[in-house]
Amino acid sequence: MNHPIGSTPYARRQRRPRWLTFVLVGLVLVPVIEIAVLVAVGRLIGIGWTLLALIALTVLGTWLMRREGSRAWKALREASHTGRMPSREIADGALVLIGGFFLLLPGFVSDVIGLFFVLPFTRVFARRLLEAFVASRVLVAMPFTGGGPRSPGAQGTIRGEVVDETPD
Repeated sequence: MNHPIGSTPYARRQRRPRWLTFVLVGLVLVPVIEIAVLVAVGRLIGIGWTLLALIALTVLGTWLMRREGSRAWKALREASHTGRMPSREIADGALVLIGGFFLLLPGFVSDVIGLFFVLPFTRVFARRLLEAFVASRVLVAMPFTGGGPRSPGAQGTIRGEVVDETPD
């Protein structure tokens, strides 16, 4: 294969996805923020009380995650046994899992984020955010082209014929 200089497949630079940039920035910023908050709380209430608060939040978060996780699992089983689509229950289970991850991380900021996902009265808002995020990703990933992903039809046009089945 003859490729002009600089145009080989390896010479092109791949663009990093936007979400990966946010993840990388988050991996740097989150520990810095957590440490800053821990130091500020430690100066305000003392090291002993700060450690006690961290331990209490970890115990409370673990208990709450187990309770809400079993509730979400029970609701998922009930929905599947009744034959209805368990979309809300799946979302709740995913949110409890995400919240549990944040609750297991040491720090006050991650505990607040985890409680937002785990507590039943705040999970409603988290579920709306999750639904909006999933809907935006699905709509971006699957644009409507009129037939199928490879159909030659005009964009946004549905072609068909009307069949009249009324008896004469």
